[in-house]
Amino acid sequence: MKRFRLLFALTSLIFFTASAQNLELKGTLNNMPGVRMVKMSYDIGDERITDSALVINGSFLFNIKLNEVSSALMIASFNPKPGEKGYRKDIKSFYIEPGKMLLEGSDSLKFSVITGSKAQKAHEEYLQLVDNYSKKEIAMLLQYMTYMKDGDIENAKRIGKEKQTISEEKAEKITWPYIINNPNSPIALNLLINYAGYDIRANKIEPVFKTFPKTVQNSPSGIAFKEKIEVAKKSGIGVMALPFTQNDTIGKPVSLTAFKGKYVLLDFWASWCAPCRHENPYVVQAFDKYKDKNFTVVSISLDGPGKHKEWMDAIHKDGLIWTHLSDLKLKDNAVAVLYGISAIPQNFLIDPSGVIIAKNLRKEELGKKLEELLQ
Repeated sequence: MKRFRLLFALTSLIFFTASAQNLELKGTLNNMPGVRMVKMSYDIGDERITDSALVINGSFLFNIKLNEVSSALMIASFNPKPGEKGYRKDIKSFYIEPGKMLLEGSDSLKFSVITGSKAQKAHEEYLQLVDNYSKKEIAMLLQYMTYMKDGDIENAKRIGKEKQTISEEKAEKITWPYIINNPNSPIALNLLINYAGYDIRANKIEPVFKTFPKTVQNSPSGIAFKEKIEVAKKSGIGVMALPFTQNDTIGKPVSLTAFKGKYVLLDFWASWCAPCRHENPYVVQAFDKYKDKNFTVVSISLDGPGKHKEWMDAIHKDGLIWTHLSDLKLKDNAVAVLYGISAIPQNFLIDPSGVIIAKNLRKEELGKKLEELLQ
């Protein structure tokens, strides 16, 4: 018994030491007299944390509890010049980790130098690998903004698609090989999380995640990502759709099983979600064409508490004449949590036997898929 107690005490001490790690980040901003405060946001697991520090005589200090590597965003707000409205902002994206770090900037926070972080050094090396792609993405983004400003929607769409192609090429040719070949890199987990996105392909992502060190897998972010992978495995293509019951617009409980025998588009959206509203006309078109051919739609709204009217107004305005369900709990909607929904719009196409056969069919893709199945 004494050996057990001693072992427990030692284990507790080790755990306490690991969980109580801190980051001390000292910053110096030269030739930036207008900066009075800097704000820093970073992720710990699924939690986004924001902190701030006063800048006194060009210096600031962050002392925060941190027990894992995290990507951070720092913003320096300048006092407005005479005649200016609001604040000018200078932004720096970098990695933080437990220990002592230094940030030294002259004239600009964006181009400041970070020392004391192995993760930041790895990040800078990775940025060199993707530099050519990043330059193309920035140029295309600027062109896209110009087209949008001029009202040239067609060219804006064209350049947007080209930028998407470049981003996907960067992910497959640079990011994915880097992750596979550098499982011990301090930024590998963050890159994998970003690469996986909100629609996690568990059969591709999980084997790579398992090659990471156990310390990374068991970090707060590692545990949160592991849970998302498990949810993705239960809601992937080829598996039975998870059953649920939720209230409709008049408070009547409706179950997914009530639609067995039909092709069902399980659609996650919200009245406040502009991309969702832009997708709605395509769903309406598909519903009108195939509603008499064994197809229907079940929409789950991620509207929030007290937003029943906004939800109903959007349904009527967009002409969504199918089944609508919600518990009005925003991202904590029970069905959204069940299906691992962290971004909208998202959808799942379920066949008459209850199996998920497609996911995230966008725009014309939905109509093409239904034509393939039902024509």
